[in-house]
Amino acid sequence: MHEGRPILRFGIFSTGVMTRHSLNDRLRLPLAKKTARKALFSGLLTSLLVVAGCSGSKLGNSVGKSLEPDPQLAEQAPVEGNKTPEAASPTPASATDNKTQGTTKPAAETPKVKAGDYTDLEKAPDEIQPYLVDLIDLDLLKVRPPKAQPASESNGSSTEGANKAKPTTPANPDEFRPNQAITRREYARWLLAVNNRFYAGQSNRKVRPGVTSSTPVFKDLSTSDPDFSAVQGLAEAGIIPSPLTGSSTTLTFRPNASLTRQDLLLWKVPLDTRQPLPQATPAAVQEAWGFQDAAKVEPRALQSVLADYQNGDFANIRRAFGYTTLFQPTKAATRAEAAAVLWRFGNSTEGITAAEVLGTATGSQQEPEANNGVQSGGQNSGQNNSQNGTQNGG
Repeated sequence: MHEGRPILRFGIFSTGVMTRHSLNDRLRLPLAKKTARKALFSGLLTSLLVVAGCSGSKLGNSVGKSLEPDPQLAEQAPVEGNKTPEAASPTPASATDNKTQGTTKPAAETPKVKAGDYTDLEKAPDEIQPYLVDLIDLDLLKVRPPKAQPASESNGSSTEGANKAKPTTPANPDEFRPNQAITRREYARWLLAVNNRFYAGQSNRKVRPGVTSSTPVFKDLSTSDPDFSAVQGLAEAGIIPSPLTGSSTTLTFRPNASLTRQDLLLWKVPLDTRQPLPQATPAAVQEAWGFQDAAKVEPRALQSVLADYQNGDFANIRRAFGYTTLFQPTKAATRAEAAAVLWRFGNSTEGITAAEVLGTATGSQQEPEANNGVQSGGQNSGQNNSQNGTQNGG
């Protein structure tokens, strides 16, 4: 028994010693791995430094190429922050051209028909354009009246809004706007100016402008109104219906209202005939002109319409409206139509035109004869037929 114990103790001791060695080995293994990794990293770093130092050598170039990234992978990979403005948002050449064209002002076109400073006369009917040119060249068609006086300086009329003096200055000073409706004040100003210019050397045919010392004929037109002298003068001459002519319904002038076709004739024809107007009925006017709406014309205007027929080819209606079977008496007259009416003063045998005043013998002077104005259906323009129409009208 004693001989076996030492062996057992030795076995136990030996077993204990082996166990401690195995534990120590396990602890040393991770430390050895870390040390090996550090050595490997140091070796690689040293190798790279050596290769970098060998730049230009075959070995350095081959190693450098092996370390370069794959070009295909580099192209596919998005590179943020390296985009240039051109690459990020390329601008087409056409877009640039469009921007340049947009900022460049187009060259102004030369108007086909031009008189004075106006560039839109070609918008007027072709037949009326020569009349506009002649009268504008004479500086007789003013579309920019003097500045109206404040309402506080009016004659105390209670009429507000439409009857206040309002400047008719066009939005663009180069525009005449021939197809715009003409106002009553504007036509009165033109009528007086043209008549007095045409008969500048014949004082017995001129209409004297009104003076501010006169009592205003119309309640809504004071002496401070810029067109007072023209309206007052025509009213005092009996050209415009007013209380002076015995009209109890025309106490106001309504200067800014549109001028109607029947008033266009009513104010102008007395300056053509220079004699009392003939008596007229709707039937006589319809027989002479063939107007289907003759019954809608006011009695006083019927006389002017019938008297205008006696002028034959020189009739204002033919010059302004051409051929028509409808007079449309209450329709607003345009600036172009007013110019056509004012282009000539006189009757069928004698008269004066704007072209003659200019001292020219252009085609516009002969235009009324060329534009025969002979209208079928009871609208013959001969003097004999005109007289028959007058007799039929009483």
